[in-house]
Amino acid sequence: MDPRISRIDLKTALRSVADLAAPRLCLSCGRKLLIYERHLCIPCRADIPFTHYASRTRNPMADIYNALIEADRYQYAAALFFFRSDSDSVDSEAEDYSGEADYTAITKALKYHANFGAGRYFADMLGSELARALHFADVDLVTCVPLHPLRRYRRGYNQAEIIARRVALALGARFDGRLLRRVRRTRSQASLAPAAKAANVSGAFSARPASGSVRHLLIVDDVFTTGNTLAACTVAARTVLPPSCRISVATLAFVENNY
Repeated sequence: MDPRISRIDLKTALRSVADLAAPRLCLSCGRKLLIYERHLCIPCRADIPFTHYASRTRNPMADIYNALIEADRYQYAAALFFFRSDSDSVDSEAEDYSGEADYTAITKALKYHANFGAGRYFADMLGSELARALHFADVDLVTCVPLHPLRRYRRGYNQAEIIARRVALALGARFDGRLLRRVRRTRSQASLAPAAKAANVSGAFSARPASGSVRHLLIVDDVFTTGNTLAACTVAARTVLPPSCRISVATLAFVENNY
C-alpha cells in the first residue's frame, strides 16, 4: 500500500474523532463542517465574493490606494475577497452564527481568536492569486503592517505577519517583519469617523533600511477599509527605499458596501 494513502486515511480518522469531541464549524455561517470541508462549508466556499483584483493592474482598491499616497506612477493593490461594512462589525470580536454567510468572520477568526490554520489557509489563497499575476511576479520583499509593541505583547502575535509570511512563500520573495515599526500607539480605526482615520495613523510608522536591494515591496495587512493605514506604512517605507522601488499592497479582505 502506498504510505501516502495510509497517512491520508489516518489523518481523516483523527479528524473524525476530533470532530466528535469538538465539532468544527463553518467560519461564515456556523454550520457543522463535514469531514472533507476546511474552515468553510461547501456552499459558503462556493459563494466567496472574490475580488479578482490580483489579475487587474487597475481596480477600485488600487485607485483608492494611489489617491492616498499620491504616487508618481500607478502602484498595485489587491485583496482576496469583499465583505460588507454595514456596522462596526468588521473590527468586532462578536460572532453571530445565524446560518447566513458572514465573511467578516474569516478575518476575525485570525485576528481575535488565534485561528492560525484558517489564517494560513486564506493567506495561501491570496498568495496563489498574486503569484498568477505578472505584475506581482517581481515582488522581491514582503513585509506587514506592524502592531504597536504593547498590543503585540497582549495579543501574542500579529495577524498581518501570519498572512504576509505565507504570501511571501507563494511569491518566492523574502519576508522582513522588521522593515516597518509602529512608533505611536493608535486608536482602532473602526471606532473613528472617516475624516479622522488618516490623522489617527499619520506619522504612526517608521522604517529601517532593508537588507539588500529591493525592486518591488509588498505590504500586507488583513483588511483594507479606507486604506489610510497602508498609505501611512507606504509613506514610512518610501523614506528608506529608492524612488525606483515599486510599493504594492495586498490584504485578505476589501471592505465595500456595494458588491
